[in-house]
Amino acid sequence: MISLEVVAVVVTLVAVYLTARQIIWCWPLGMVSVILYALVFRQARLYADMGLQGLYFALAAYGWWAWLRGGEDHGELGVSRTSARTWVVLGVIGSVTAFLLGQTLYRLTDASLPFMDSTLTSFSIVAQWMQTRKMLEAWLLWLAVDVFYVGMFLYKGLYPTAALYAVFLYLAVLGYREWRRSMTILSMKGAHR
Repeated sequence: MISLEVVAVVVTLVAVYLTARQIIWCWPLGMVSVILYALVFRQARLYADMGLQGLYFALAAYGWWAWLRGGEDHGELGVSRTSARTWVVLGVIGSVTAFLLGQTLYRLTDASLPFMDSTLTSFSIVAQWMQTRKMLEAWLLWLAVDVFYVGMFLYKGLYPTAALYAVFLYLAVLGYREWRRSMTILSMKGAHR
């Protein structure tokens, strides 16, 4: 029998690949994958990551809308760069959220690795929000977060999930290249008008 974790891995891989390729169906498929992973993380007592799946679900719904209607004149959203000001704001939000969530998990639950779990969760939220807005640098943040996730999942014995996050490293590079290329193509089209 195929485990729930393996099914979650496969569905998530397809969803992230579609995201890297800017295929809109990444969002509904992503909604399915987060439901599956909420169940996996509950079993592993990674409560911050379990809760993160609920937020991912909401962000997937928003991303679906934003990619279709969040651009100029309610059109398709294009890839953009992240401003320095936005980086600072997102860095502060991620750090404060990580600290508060880590303290909460440490004091009130039997969470395994509460501070690592909360930090990765907080910055995953930041990266996911950046992705809903098609900010190119979301992929760079995913690279950083996923390196640590691989280690955490290996430590927890979630080997298929650790392998998934190792593949995410490749997909983040692919996503960055694809999104950067689409920015170049759009700027070239704009220059020819």
